[in-house]
Amino acid sequence: MLFMMIVKASKNSEAENLPSPELMEEMTKYNEELVNAGVRVMAKGLHPSSNGLRVSFPEPGGKPIVTEGPFEVKDLVAGFFLIDVKSREDAIEWAMRVPDPQGNGEGQVELRQVF
Repeated sequence: MLFMMIVKASKNSEAENLPSPELMEEMTKYNEELVNAGVRVMAKGLHPSSNGLRVSFPEPGGKPIVTEGPFEVKDLVAGFFLIDVKSREDAIEWAMRVPDPQGNGEGQVELRQVF
């Protein structure tokens, strides 16, 4: 079963503030655990929304509209892990083990199954 652990953005990640060296070390260890367990398919961080854009489709059949970032932080993604596990419960266990990805108590990880 494929699951995506979506790391939500924060004001710090959008400001391109790097995590502390200690948090970077914790994340490296966590990634190694995922790899050693044979469940990690991919893990990547994303550039802040100030480097991104959105394509929206406001009218059915109409022309798409491109909007340059930055965007409001509350709904943004800072990165993700794609894991292949045996069950939803396994995915939850891995999600519970993620170090606070933003530090400072700002981290949030959303878990979603992939079709």
